[in-house]
Amino acid sequence: MVSLAALQVAGVRYNSPWTQIILVGLVAFSSVGIFSAVGGLGAGGTQDVQLVDISSSVLYATFAITGFFAGSVNNILGPRLTMSIGTTGYAIYLGSLWSFQLHGTRWFVILAGAILGVCGALFWAAQGSIMMAYPLEKDKGRSFTVFWAIFQLGTLIGAAIALGIQFHSTLPGVSTGVYVTFLIIQLTAIGTSWLVLPPQAVVRKDGSLVELEPNVSPRAEFRAFLGMFKDWRLLVLFPMFFSSNYFYAYQGALTAFLFNGRTRALVSLLTGLGSMLGSVLIGFLLDNLPFARRKRALVTCSIVALLMVGIWAGGLAFQVKFKRGDTVVLGKPLPWDWTVGPAVGPILLLLAYYIIDAAFQGLAYYTMSSLTNDPFKLARMAGYYKGIQSAGSAVSFGIDAVRTPYLNEQLVSWLLTLVSLVLCAYVLYHTRDTNIDVEQTVFVEDLAPEKLEGIRVPDGHEAGAHTTTAEANVGVPVEVEGTTTKAQ
Repeated sequence: MVSLAALQVAGVRYNSPWTQIILVGLVAFSSVGIFSAVGGLGAGGTQDVQLVDISSSVLYATFAITGFFAGSVNNILGPRLTMSIGTTGYAIYLGSLWSFQLHGTRWFVILAGAILGVCGALFWAAQGSIMMAYPLEKDKGRSFTVFWAIFQLGTLIGAAIALGIQFHSTLPGVSTGVYVTFLIIQLTAIGTSWLVLPPQAVVRKDGSLVELEPNVSPRAEFRAFLGMFKDWRLLVLFPMFFSSNYFYAYQGALTAFLFNGRTRALVSLLTGLGSMLGSVLIGFLLDNLPFARRKRALVTCSIVALLMVGIWAGGLAFQVKFKRGDTVVLGKPLPWDWTVGPAVGPILLLLAYYIIDAAFQGLAYYTMSSLTNDPFKLARMAGYYKGIQSAGSAVSFGIDAVRTPYLNEQLVSWLLTLVSLVLCAYVLYHTRDTNIDVEQTVFVEDLAPEKLEGIRVPDGHEAGAHTTTAEANVGVPVEVEGTTTKAQ
């Protein structure tokens, strides 16, 4: 067993789900969060929107292909190695943007996009499995909040760094200092990823093990991978997965179109804040509404749909006032600085877009995690999710690269999300209030002491002294196949 699992840090078990989710959040903070901060600057901080659109299309195309298999790679290699490989792509991509700013190397930006597509798929498969499988069922909404808030804190701090460097600059692009600072931060993620534990070393608060067996064999994994495509629920969720990042191309192009360099840095900071607020909102709704799990999820889905309608309707009202290629919007020449009066409205609109984006992403993850508690199945689902999500992104960036009218992009993005929420509600209606009764759950009390060598277990749980349902699982009472249990 992994020796690190026996450690305690400040009284917190190193092998508790929350410690591991926080660690994954820190990895994302340093890698994907900084990448998102750069994306929030519009066109990767450059002025060549078309180049970044092409690179992003290549990125998401390779991401889409790799994503389908990334969960299986994670199940064979383990989350630590998978995540470590995954984080390297983010540093390579940022380096390519810096190289373009200095030397105009367009080919490197496109190649780095392809590399990041492969690496990003691996990272998100490992991340999704940990975030969805490690916590108790009653904590799966909060686990998204914790991860997403830490991840988006990287976007927030990265944007704050860029804003500080750019504060007194009115240049249209982003300075070299921003790229150097971000690159150093991203390189730390590779080391942090090696602190993550495999599922068989993690013990939940109720004494249950996340997974007893080590990583699966390639042959068994291949059979399970093919079996995943027979699940009708994943087919119904296809539109939700496809649309979950589709709108980023439109929003990024809008940011680059409207604002100068320092205002784009401010927008990036505020969108990071919006994502954090959205993650808190969705986590609270999913875990704290006074209903059983299925009803909580359905009510939350309805709330997200209403917010989606309101925010995107506001976006439509703004979008009809200008079109792509305009040099003057609302009577003010472009690009706008934040001191320009009309800039306030679209800045707040972009903030709202990212609030609902985080809520939408959280609902997607929660829906998957409601289908099973098995970390291997969830890794495959996470890869499937990110693969389809990236296919949607590839399409949207490709559409933006050929200068499709902004209004068309806005309406398609909005329609896709609304249709997908209806289908998500259909899947949630057919989920169970708990999966404990239909999936094997192993507690430390069930195991011989030698099986737990090197693993730190929660207080009050001893090997060989089996107890019934753990107190940590107590939630809303629900009826499951004739017996009363507790919704986790």
